[in-house]
Amino acid sequence: MRKKKSRIHRARKSARDLGDDAAINALYGLEPVFEPGLSTGGGLTEMVAIHCPYCDEPFTICVDLSAGSCSYIEDCQVCCQPVEIGCDLDDKGALQTVKADRSG
Repeated sequence: MRKKKSRIHRARKSARDLGDDAAINALYGLEPVFEPGLSTGGGLTEMVAIHCPYCDEPFTICVDLSAGSCSYIEDCQVCCQPVEIGCDLDDKGALQTVKADRSG
């Protein structure tokens, strides 16, 4: 007699065979992982490494591309000083430049 395979077993096998990270994340209830310095594949955010204009230490920020070209204040993750982040996007919404300046 042949056993029926469960829906979860079939989903696991399908996700493994396809190598689909999104399917695996959904199956196990995981949050997606974003690696610093790598594009998120045309999504609405991108990880960017910058240097603090106060302490010159590098740190990684997540830039929101859905806002278009913009500037905002974010604290340095090392020295906690306010850093003005300026983002320029091209006509297609791809990140062109990111500037980090002293705030004020």
